[in-house]
Parts: sequence; structure tokens; C-alpha cells
Amino acid sequence: MAKYMLILRGTDESMAKMMDTPFEEMLETMGRFNDELIKAGVLVAAEGLDDPGQGVVVDFSGETPVVTDGPYGETKELFGGFYILDVATKEEAVEWAKRIPAMTGSKCEIRRVPAIDEFPQDNEWVVREKAWRERTGQL
Repeated sequence: MAKYMLILRGTDESMAKMMDTPFEEMLETMGRFNDELIKAGVLVAAEGLDDPGQGVVVDFSGETPVVTDGPYGETKELFGGFYILDVATKEEAVEWAKRIPAMTGSKCEIRRVPAIDEFPQDNEWVVREKAWRERTGQL
């Protein structure tokens, strides 16, 4: 099995439609989808993100980091939430992504999450992180 992150991206159009949708309706729709993921045993994590206007951006393009109030860039560059699935193949992750009850105009980027075992096992920092993951029940 491999982990894949499904990154949900909105547009001005899809965000406006989402704002027009009653909150209880959104919870029902997403809840049903999340329940399918849980029953299939593939859901690792899923979170929606707060309004990008409430965030901050740390910009590393200069010599020292500069912190500014969010959001950063255009709506199409922002993501509003994510899923992490543990599935057998990228194709299975794609099939789940195609079932997300997203608003018209939205996009979902799918990226594999490398496992800790894929990094050099003799590296001091990898050894420390692996031990931490074992202590916290992540491995």
C-alpha cells in the first residue's frame, strides 16, 4: 500500500458556489463520501482549511523570511483541504479522487507521499524520525 495526498483546489467560481451551499448540505455530502473512504479502509486523514484570508505567508525569496497576512497568490493557487489515502496504486487514488463531491471548477491534485523507509536508513535524522514515529504509533 502507498499513501497519496489528494489536494483540493478551488476557483473563484467554485468558492462562490460553495458559499451559496447550505453548510448542513455540504456536511451531509462530504460526510457520506468520507464514510465511504472509512468503510473501504483507505482514509488516513482528511481536513478542510480555514479561510485563506485568516492565514499568513512566510516568504523565503529574500535573505530573511518575510511574514505577510494571507492569502498568497490567486485563488487557483490556493488549496482548501486535503485527503491522505492509503491505497494500492496511483490509479486507485485517482478513482477515489474522481468521486470527491467537489464544486464545478474545482481541481484535485494527487501526489504520492513517500514512506520513511524510502529514505537512507543509516541517516541520523531518518533514524530519529523513525523512532519518533514508532513512539507515537505512526509506524
